[in-house]
Amino acid sequence: MYELKVVTRFAAAHRLTMVGAKCENLHGHNWKIEVHICGQKLDAGGVLMDFGVIKKQVATVMDMIDHKYLNELERYFPDGHPSSENIAYFVASELQKKIDNPAVKVCRVTAWESDDACATYVVDGLSPVVR
Repeated sequence: MYELKVVTRFAAAHRLTMVGAKCENLHGHNWKIEVHICGQKLDAGGVLMDFGVIKKQVATVMDMIDHKYLNELERYFPDGHPSSENIAYFVASELQKKIDNPAVKVCRVTAWESDDACATYVVDGLSPVVR
């Protein structure tokens, strides 16, 4: 299994409910997003997928949430909870729709809301590479 990683960032505001008084206030983060792409076979050029293509597709997903109030994006967060966990899931789901090679999958996405706190969504059946 080959695994590629692309890192990007976005800024947005949100508020969480039922998690603690501090987080229930409107606040923002400069999220760091790590996207992992997995596949078994390399193409004729010796790569799983071109990094430039991945970065362009990731950028289109980031444009959907960058500099937005995430609680207002009900079509992206229908449960009304734009947590780091749900952001990681959203990015994984949207990015997978943009990958046109059935042999290449988004295997996990990590959403860092600060330097020391993150949430990772691991796509079913695709475990992260253990190092």
